[in-house]
Amino acid sequence: MLTLIRLRLAALAAAALLVPLLVTAAPADAAALTCRASMSDSTPKQYTNVYVRVRTNAYAKVRTVAHYKTTNNVKRGTANSAGRASIKYYISGASAGYRVRVNVTVTKNGRSRTCYTSFVPHR
Repeated sequence: MLTLIRLRLAALAAAALLVPLLVTAAPADAAALTCRASMSDSTPKQYTNVYVRVRTNAYAKVRTVAHYKTTNNVKRGTANSAGRASIKYYISGASAGYRVRVNVTVTKNGRSRTCYTSFVPHR
């Protein structure tokens, strides 16, 4: 009987040692979802291309909305394995001097984060 009790105590002690290992060995996907955005050029000339540069988690879905003076333009993409995405916008004749706010939403595994950037077109 005493041997059985010692075996059970030893098993419990071993299990107690494994529990912290299981908790701390969470997959990389469990890391917090990040969102950082910047523009390739914050003062682009009209009728040129500008890129929204996004840094997030690997393979996260990316949705951008550029809020121009008279319209909103939505673009989508997916981050690469390094968590980078570059979303191209053609500026066209966007109102010179008007700050265009760009909302960026990244989504992965049911989680989402939003960040912002902007640019001001000029002639």
